[in-house]
Amino acid sequence: MKCAVFPGSFDPITLGHLDILERSIPLFDEIIIGVGTNSEKKYMFPLNKRMAFIEETFSEYKSISVVKYQGLTIEFCKKVQANFIIRGLRNPADFEFEKAIAHTNRKLSGIETVFLL
Repeated sequence: MKCAVFPGSFDPITLGHLDILERSIPLFDEIIIGVGTNSEKKYMFPLNKRMAFIEETFSEYKSISVVKYQGLTIEFCKKVQANFIIRGLRNPADFEFEKAIAHTNRKLSGIETVFLL
């Protein structure tokens, strides 16, 4: 089974996030939207609202679930037994930043990162 995590703060969820998720649905059996929390970050919307926005948007999709998490994304992936991380790329700078993280994640855990433009 192909299980992927799409991590982010989603503060708020954007059309770009929605596009990435909609295009990811046919690629994976299960997608877990990991709504990250960081006590040092100021958010526009509280966690429960961010999760509610996403749950409402994707309520008709059985393959999508929304889960909050704190800490390293790779540890969250291991906890939920995801084999993939989904990342959206907007520009070359995003790719350079994400490439290093993806390489480290693959080396340490075998979890692959799938980039969508």
